[in-house]
Amino acid sequence: MSLEMIQPQPFQKVLVTGAAGFIGSTLVDCLLAQGKEVVGLDNFDPYYDPQQKRDNLEAALQHENFQMYEADILDVPLLERVFAQHSFDVVVHLAAKAGVRPSIENPAAYFQVNVEGTLNVLNQLRVNPKTRLVMASSSSVYGNNLSAPFVETTETSQPVSPYAASKKAGEVLAYSYAKLYGIPMSLLRFFTVYGPRQRPEMAIAMFFKLIQKGEQVPMFGDGSTARDYTYVGDIVDGILRSMKRTEGFEIYNLGNSSPVSLLEMIQAVGVSVGKSAKIQELPEQAGDVTLTCANIQKAERQLGFHPNTSLEQGLSLYSQWLSRAGQTFKTLEQRS
Repeated sequence: MSLEMIQPQPFQKVLVTGAAGFIGSTLVDCLLAQGKEVVGLDNFDPYYDPQQKRDNLEAALQHENFQMYEADILDVPLLERVFAQHSFDVVVHLAAKAGVRPSIENPAAYFQVNVEGTLNVLNQLRVNPKTRLVMASSSSVYGNNLSAPFVETTETSQPVSPYAASKKAGEVLAYSYAKLYGIPMSLLRFFTVYGPRQRPEMAIAMFFKLIQKGEQVPMFGDGSTARDYTYVGDIVDGILRSMKRTEGFEIYNLGNSSPVSLLEMIQAVGVSVGKSAKIQELPEQAGDVTLTCANIQKAERQLGFHPNTSLEQGLSLYSQWLSRAGQTFKTLEQRS
């Protein structure tokens, strides 16, 4: 397909898997604000406090256009019932087992959820082939690639963690279903998403807490590793655009296209908190990559995606959310 803007297609009813998570709940709120009918599915996995996920959906659960299933994508009979009871225009598949480092300790669980669970969703679309699929992948599929910025055609057969391997396997599986059954698909490779509602073990959330308390911030390596930090509002905008513009099979990078080193990020968090960071230098960790950097030209041209939130702006918005939501650092510590 040429890199031309894809004409938008209307949609009204949406299934969001992983609806209670960081990105999923933000998307749900945006869809409801646009007058869409939304069905959410989430198993409230205890990887972090499920109450935080329930808090994410507090407003949505009061909305007349929202219906929630507390269920697992590994539960095939349940998925069959959901698809039998609803006719979806778009499925946004965000449900996944997250975390690079934990995947090294328990790779089987990651492949069960991220590959088998994805297969279960695809099998429902197999019998509903006109339903568009927007599916979350990850920048981790690029592995330890130093040829930046990463383009969607970059080699991705050398992931450096089981998590990354499971996301790549999900992509390959989705491609086979797109070709076999004609399911329209957009696969979105997210680049280090942060912002309100982010998981408590994510670096930015953890660093906010530690710096505020005056404790040491762990820095693995010399601080030169860099990530393409992308604000959640920009990511959700990219998801919404892809929901309207999914044709054939396409993979898109959704990133900020402006990598920031780990040391710079820690210092920026300190500025946002108003305190200097006390850094604890530690050895590099297995599974970490040196750099992530998104080439977003394809998403810009075909989806009209234009991220506009700098790291400083995003950190300020996250700090404001912490205060507005009443999420004190003491509470965050108790939940993490």
